[in-house]
Amino acid sequence: MMERVERFLKEAQTYYLATVDGDQPRVRPFGTINVFEGKMYIQTGKVKDVSKQIHANPKFELCAFKDGEWLRVAGELVEDDRREARQSMLDAYPSLQGMYSADDGNTEVFYVKNAKATFSSFTKAPETVEF
Repeated sequence: MMERVERFLKEAQTYYLATVDGDQPRVRPFGTINVFEGKMYIQTGKVKDVSKQIHANPKFELCAFKDGEWLRVAGELVEDDRREARQSMLDAYPSLQGMYSADDGNTEVFYVKNAKATFSSFTKAPETVEF
């Protein structure tokens, strides 16, 4: 089922990641999604506010929309500080390599833990999967 979630997010190209900043929700567009060693990963930079928010509270939700259907994924984000995990993301997104490298001290990847993904549309009942 994780593969279906990954495919949807890649086809949508942009998803919106929500985090918590104190008691204020924060949402921003993301585009990186990668499966490495059987886990789904996102990528950001350690200097960004979103990184600080994830470290303070790892709970997240994301949402993407394509072709009349939307996907919501909720769970926790766990940092994977291994070079191999960072490099896998950069290999999957060569366009990032102008801004990030696996050894720059800024590139950061998180994998999704305890995920609950819900596919929805206006024409059929929601379908939920967990991974």
